[in-house]
Amino acid sequence: MTLTRALKRTAVAMMCFSAGIAVTVAVGQTTYPPLQVLVSSSQSILGQDIVYPSGKPVITAAIVTLQPGTSTGVHKHEVPLFAMILDGELTVDYGPDGTRVFSKNDALIEAFRTNHNGTNTGSEPVRILAVFVGSDAVKNTVIDE
Repeated sequence: MTLTRALKRTAVAMMCFSAGIAVTVAVGQTTYPPLQVLVSSSQSILGQDIVYPSGKPVITAAIVTLQPGTSTGVHKHEVPLFAMILDGELTVDYGPDGTRVFSKNDALIEAFRTNHNGTNTGSEPVRILAVFVGSDAVKNTVIDE
């Protein structure tokens, strides 16, 4: 396999992973590195079916950092979002859907089109890897004003 072909396969696998699509490696194939699947789901943490936005696809990866005692503010995501807690503890209030606590190495498909508020309830900064599977036609996050 050429380097270009290997890089293309890796890029496709990463895009599928960030979109929550299970990646299947051919039986007996030994050239692909082992995968540690962090999360694979067709639904959000609240059981919502994943719906992709219309428009030109745009994948955005970011690190969100919250200091102890601070909150994100009430907001919602208009696009599917993979999140992984890199450090710290985050408590998310989903209103009528309850509260959940996430800690280092927890991975999830975040709720979307649902107002929620994340608060750093730990004693160290929270760092969250956020991968939005969005589009040029829809905002990733909408702040409730």
